[in-house]
Amino acid sequence: MLVFAALAAGLLFGAHVYMVERLIVEPGLGAPWRSLATGIVVLLASCLVAGPIAERTLPLSIARVFAAPAALWMGTSFLLVVILGASDLLLFLFAGAAATAELGDPGETSLATQRAVVVLAMAAVASAAALRSGLGPPRLVRIELELPRWPRALDGFRIAQISDIHIGPLIGRRFAERLTRRVNELDADLVALTGDLVDGRVPGLAPAVAPFSGLEGRHGVYFVTGNHDHYSGADDWAAKVAELGLTVLRNRRVEIRDGIASFDLIGVDDHRGDMLGSGGEDLPAAVAGRDASRPAVLLAHDPSTFKRAARLGIDLQISGHTHGGQIWPFHYLVRLAIPWLAGHYRLGDSQLYVSRGSGFWGPPMRLFAPAEITELVLRARRPEPKPDVVAA
Repeated sequence: MLVFAALAAGLLFGAHVYMVERLIVEPGLGAPWRSLATGIVVLLASCLVAGPIAERTLPLSIARVFAAPAALWMGTSFLLVVILGASDLLLFLFAGAAATAELGDPGETSLATQRAVVVLAMAAVASAAALRSGLGPPRLVRIELELPRWPRALDGFRIAQISDIHIGPLIGRRFAERLTRRVNELDADLVALTGDLVDGRVPGLAPAVAPFSGLEGRHGVYFVTGNHDHYSGADDWAAKVAELGLTVLRNRRVEIRDGIASFDLIGVDDHRGDMLGSGGEDLPAAVAGRDASRPAVLLAHDPSTFKRAARLGIDLQISGHTHGGQIWPFHYLVRLAIPWLAGHYRLGDSQLYVSRGSGFWGPPMRLFAPAEITELVLRARRPEPKPDVVAA
């Protein structure tokens, strides 16, 4: 944790020094504007430190005062650094081309000023688009998955998935009410919440999550923990979610039966619970003793479980966690750690669906990674067409 904190502090400091140098110092901004602009950047950087501290130490209504500007600046500063980096690369290439063509020097200060204006304008447009997407309602994504071992009697079985909601300082009860209403409109056979329900402790957020007691699925509503649920107290939240009428699957399974057909629904804790002493993924324990001839659907917050699940013969894993990268081009970094970023994947006879999430974490922004409510329609394998018989 200390190493992580040191790295985060170093990145935070370096990024803001970089922005001040490129956007304020190099353009030659004169007094008193240089001091004012630098002071604003320092204040915004301080919000990034004060925001998380306020969320954990102050009442929710007061924490929002710090959390909102911190979250907005987190997303905007990321886009600024990315665009600045791209502009540095372009200017480096342009300088090489200009030297080859023996073009005149346009003037460092003039060029730096033009670059600062263009970068700020691009960042403003990108931030506005990301903010509009992040604060908008999640879209409905419907996908049909053909599972080789899926019972024909359960063909068309529908699972409504919501994930990575992150109820906290910026997402509250009203969002939970709207999300519950939209999920219930699907009239799904089963509802799955695949982790990261909250960012905060039970006493402060219990009223905000209360609307999820209204979620309805013909075969039940099921919840598995995500890493943020463990950061927020997984044991307490598991108890609270159970009070709301949801079935909590912590390294265990239940049989879902409809007439003569059935399948195993398995749920595991997020693996980061091990580090926090609040439990952790134990997939072997969750599948121990089950009838291997019966299809199995696994709810696991982190797609990283997929390789282990495939080795154990899981037919379908449903996950979240990645947010699809949330703000482009951050997804390139996410993909370095987790190859299954968003959408549908196969590994042998096992399949995986990764949701981009229904809420957001940190910045209330999404750029080319829209939030979603997912309707998964499970299909039995269609019989092979019989070849035509030609008479001799």
